[in-house]
Formats: sequence, structure tokens, C-alpha cells
Amino acid sequence: MNFQLSEERQMMQDSLRRFLADRYSAAQRDESVSNAIGFAPQIWAQLADLGILGALLPEDVGGYGGKGFDLSTVFEELGRAGVVEPVLDTAVLCGTLLASDPQGKGAALIEGLIAGNVQLAFAHGEVNSRYERLWVETRASAYGDDIVLIGRKSVVVNAAGADHLIVSARESGDTDDREGLSLFLVDTKAEGLQMRSSALMAGGCAAEIDFDNLRIPSSARIGPAGGASEMIEAALAAAEVALAAETLGAMETATQLTMDYLGTRQQFGRPIGSFQALQHRVADMLIELEQARSAVINAAGHLEEQPAVRDRHIAAARNLIARAGRKIAEEAIQLHGGIAMTAEYELAHFAKRIILAEHRFGDADTQLERFIDLSAA
Repeated sequence: MNFQLSEERQMMQDSLRRFLADRYSAAQRDESVSNAIGFAPQIWAQLADLGILGALLPEDVGGYGGKGFDLSTVFEELGRAGVVEPVLDTAVLCGTLLASDPQGKGAALIEGLIAGNVQLAFAHGEVNSRYERLWVETRASAYGDDIVLIGRKSVVVNAAGADHLIVSARESGDTDDREGLSLFLVDTKAEGLQMRSSALMAGGCAAEIDFDNLRIPSSARIGPAGGASEMIEAALAAAEVALAAETLGAMETATQLTMDYLGTRQQFGRPIGSFQALQHRVADMLIELEQARSAVINAAGHLEEQPAVRDRHIAAARNLIARAGRKIAEEAIQLHGGIAMTAEYELAHFAKRIILAEHRFGDADTQLERFIDLSAA
């Protein structure tokens, strides 16, 4: 396998890295975090103008990428800079769902998404679902030509800034059945929708959402009635590759900040980075980093495989990155000392991002269980 980026991806990586180095400072990140919607609209527009959002979607829906290595290239750079804008939630999760039904309700939204004019959120997780991917209690019932939604969604990232939600709901079956799941496009200002938003520790916002007999036309359905399970799993797979690459980028920055600090912090008249014991700990960090990089490459390279193969490799990558990320975050904090815990210092943000990323879509233990189950199938 050729691990070198194609010429187009290399150009995209270089452009994005220069843009983030010039425009995305710690002060800009703080501004994004402090915004009520969890991100800076001007940064979002500039990312769209740069073509980053289009690079995450396939050509047949108006994008010019959407492959595993497109996602990993973009998100490694976003993670390296600590970007909090909801690229994963709008462009990857929701974009992948819309791209699965290019002739349906969401076709017009994809164009706006790529242009940076549309914000979306995937309302899928629920209080009792934990890491079960298809556990959905929210119900969708026919009412004449309309659909009525009743239920609650939990930790819906980017809901506060979204124009529309893509909502998973059951039209039939039990809470954990593969069949019977459908997706619906819902305006965030619709009557019968109640939202309570709060800030996330690592940046951005998430909301608890109640659907109280919310009525929508049946034309709001995305994809086949009761047949959205594969669409959901494909979107989650793409999001996990993106999150793995983003975590890798954050690990790179945490490691570099640690090496820079060890090279400047003086003790006994010389940089503490010259002490052999600390050099060994940094070497361990670098080994973990390279293992994580290999895992991301492996996951990205298998994103277009059959679902069982795809999900097995992604589960393996997420498990390894969770363990390596925890190791790097802990070592970076310990080698920095007290300064690493101050909010004003860059490392604090990256350490939080690394640790909290493990708990989205499934922690290390959950991913290991998934890997074992998929390997035995």
C-alpha cells in the first residue's frame, strides 16, 4: 500500500495547514468556544471557501472527495490546530447521510452545506442508548399524510447552531432492531421541538432535545422507510475515521508542545529535556504517536470496504488510539507540571480533546468488544 498522499491531497493539506496557522490562533479558538452556538461563523465560511467541506463529500453529490484518506487528511490538520467548528457533525455525519439519498429531501441541502450556508446536526443518541449504534426509542407514527415524532435525543452536537436536524426514529420494531429505523429532516424552529443547549468541555455545544408530538410531512423522510440502519452505520463509520484522525492531530500537537517545553524549561542550569529519564518518556510518546498514525491509515484505507471489514478495522483503530491518546495526554501533563492544567496554556485544550474523543461513538473497551464480535462473525 502506498502511504504517500496524492498530489491533490497534499495540496489540500498544505493549504489547510497554512490557513489554520495564519487564522486559527488560541485567541480565535477561545472566541469560537465562547460563542453561544459553539463556533465562529466567519471561520466556517472561510473553511467552505477553501473547499474543505466539499473535500469531505463524494463527487456524485457535488463534492470532490469523501474517501477515507480525504477525511483523514483534513481532520488530522483540524485536530493539530484544535479546531472546534462542527465539521465532523455537519459535513461528515450529516453530509454522509444526505449523500446516501442524493435524489431525496436533502439534495438541495448538500449544495448549501458545501458552500458553507447550511448547518446540520444528527439527532441520534439517546439517554439509554449508551454506545449501542441502533438503539432508538424515539417513535415516528403516521398521521394522515404526516409523520408525528415523539421522544428525546441526548447530546446532539451542534444542535444550537443548526438550521436542520437529521432525526432517527422508529417506525416499527423494538428499540434495538436493525429494521424499522427511519431518518427525518426537521427544522430546528419547528413547533413541538424543545431544545436545551450547553457547552462541551472540549469546545462546541450540544443539546438535549424533546419531540412533543412534532408533526412533519412524510416527504421529510430521508432514504427508505424503516431502512436507514445501513445509512446510519456508514455515517458513523466515516465519523469515526474522521475522529480518529482528529485525535491523532491533537496528539501530535500535545507531543510537540511537550518537546518544546522540555527544551526551554531550565533546571540545574540546563534544559530538563537533556535529562535521560525524560528523554525516554518522550521516546515512548513518539512510539505511541506512530502506532496511532498507522491505525488511522489502516482505518482510512478500509472505509470503502464491506461493512463487516470496515467496522472491524475502525474498531481496532479507535481502541488503539484511545489507549495511545490517554498515554500521550497523561505524559504531556506530567512532563509539563502544573502549567499544563491552566486554561490559558494550549496543552490544556488539546489534552481535553484527546481524552474526551475516546468517549464519542464508543470508548476503548466498547471498541475492543466490537472488534472481537466482528472478528468472530
